[in-house]
Amino acid sequence: MARVMVTGGSGFLGSLLVERLLNDGHEVVSIDLLPNPVAHPRLEAVVGDIRDRRALDALFARARPEVVFHCAALLAHGRIDERQVWSSNVEGTAVLADAMAAAGVSRIVYTSSNCLWGHGFDHPVTEDEPPAPVELYGRSKWEGETILLDHPAGLTASVIRCPTIIDEGRLGLLAILFEFIAEGRRVWTVGGGRNRYQFIYAADLIEAMLKAWRASARGVFGIGSDNVTTLRETFEEVIAGAGADARIGVLPKAPTLAAMRLAHVLRISPLGPYHYRMIASDFVFDTSRIKATLDWRPTLTNGEMLLKAYRYYHANRREIAGRKDVSAHRQSARMGVIRVLKWVS
Repeated sequence: MARVMVTGGSGFLGSLLVERLLNDGHEVVSIDLLPNPVAHPRLEAVVGDIRDRRALDALFARARPEVVFHCAALLAHGRIDERQVWSSNVEGTAVLADAMAAAGVSRIVYTSSNCLWGHGFDHPVTEDEPPAPVELYGRSKWEGETILLDHPAGLTASVIRCPTIIDEGRLGLLAILFEFIAEGRRVWTVGGGRNRYQFIYAADLIEAMLKAWRASARGVFGIGSDNVTTLRETFEEVIAGAGADARIGVLPKAPTLAAMRLAHVLRISPLGPYHYRMIASDFVFDTSRIKATLDWRPTLTNGEMLLKAYRYYHANRREIAGRKDVSAHRQSARMGVIRVLKWVS
């Protein structure tokens, strides 16, 4: 048993991590801007801000954690102010790192992102590929990596670069896809959906995070599923597994990307620069380093984890529609102009 801290413990990934840690017998302190719905004798759930140094110092003095799992982050879409995204993701990470150093806590596991790039690759992306983010969230995650890996206190930082995290309960933009499938509409692909885009099953990511902690593995690791099929094949697998009447539709690449850019500029779409750059691009992490260093292996493919997430959505659709005051990934994203596409599907 150990004492551990989770930032963003009320979010999608954070809440699943907290549950796993409690099931493993650990004592957990969670800090999040939102309340944690879980009540457990070994969980201290704090509603707070990681930018509040005084509150963090008091929390570290009381909890004395062995490790910090840093999952807290604001997304750069919807109605969130961009200054808040940078402040939370970057300044919050810096304050957290300084508070850790002052408290003598050296180990941190940080969830970074494949949003560090805004273009596709014709080969698996290694940890040595220079980041080139095109939007705020990606820049903030890269800056967070730098803060932790280069901190003067010499923190033992395990940085895990994640593609889209999928599991039961993952909604956000995926809820738009799931709504189209549930209603038997066309599921649109850009350019035919021939691109391969990797996901990661939340339980597999959590297993890697725990292994990184136990191994005190300092450095950067790319993570993701194996046997990545094309998006079209993945969607067809979900539709077939769901027994839905949906079918695949094809949007021409060039005009669709132009329309997505314009919709973003006009602020009528939930999709941003990363999405319109990557929606028809290939992106797969090379996972050989994390497999060799941590003896880690993924358990679900893209299609298997996406079908699992869809079944949760389908079973809980009415309750999901009424959700408020939950993290972005636990509620449905606003469709905006995509609703027009739904009408013609």
